[in-house]
Amino acid sequence: MGETFISPGRTITETDLVMFAGLSWDTNPAHTDEEHSKQSPFGKRIAHGALTLSYATGLLAKSGRMDETAIAFLSIERWEFKGPVCAGDTIRLHTTTVEARTSRTKPDRGAWKGDLKIINQNGDICQQGTFTIMMKARGGARPS
Repeated sequence: MGETFISPGRTITETDLVMFAGLSWDTNPAHTDEEHSKQSPFGKRIAHGALTLSYATGLLAKSGRMDETAIAFLSIERWEFKGPVCAGDTIRLHTTTVEARTSRTKPDRGAWKGDLKIINQNGDICQQGTFTIMMKARGGARPS
């Protein structure tokens, strides 16, 4: 336990905001209207919180630790939206393993739990919380 890793960076683009608004149908002016957003507390458009959360799953996958081992996403706990992410920001995922256990009823799998922090180029925590993922067990003994 306690193993920590940092993902590669991912720069958020204008295209990301536009595509996610279309995909999710969330066209809130905070994400889609630059003039409206100039009057917001952030002074510009911000990325959807769910878009940034989605990048957390992708950045976790980019670590290579989930390759051919992840079975299913089990839970997100205590997820907090701490600060905005905007087009031009580069985010990284900082992950610390807090638990890895084998299933009592299915020894070929188990659960991995990690504390995650999405951190921008300035070192600010933008989002944080805990993911639990069902994983194939390593050597039948414990999840990888």
